[in-house]
Amino acid sequence: MRVWLAILSGILILVAVNISIYQREQLLQHGRFVLLELAPVDPRSLMQGDYMALRFQVANQAFPNFQWGNQRAIDGVKANIPDGALVVNIDQNQVAHFQRIAKPGEVLAPNELLMRYRIRNSQIKFATNAFFFEEGQAHLYDKARYGGFRVAGNGDMLLSSMHSADYMLLQKQAER
Repeated sequence: MRVWLAILSGILILVAVNISIYQREQLLQHGRFVLLELAPVDPRSLMQGDYMALRFQVANQAFPNFQWGNQRAIDGVKANIPDGALVVNIDQNQVAHFQRIAKPGEVLAPNELLMRYRIRNSQIKFATNAFFFEEGQAHLYDKARYGGFRVAGNGDMLLSSMHSADYMLLQKQAER
């Protein structure tokens, strides 16, 4: 009986993992492409080995008094900011601009999009707070000014690329 329970548990875990992978692949293929402007981060943590630390300007605009990296505080008072979503407006260059904190069930205008955020370790995160790249490729991403995301209708997001100030895709160059 224990063997059958172990086999059934293994099968259920594999099914759950594969469903999650399928959903992420669908988001990468069919999600709306949006650029989020990067916000300055501590230069010592910008490039750490094979990844770069990320913060986004829309988080600064949505929560202007958020104490980054410290206790969660707004105007000097401890606050528990709940996870939630922002409403952003998308411009002609696909750059997202903060409009407001989303309210449950609100109807969005055609040029607006929902973007989920999470509060973790005193940081506001949109999908991730780091971009990973191959060893020795840091110089390609030091010009990054935008993170390229694929966004689902419900606000779920995946970071898919980094872009320069002129919106050009930054990617590894072919080896010669």
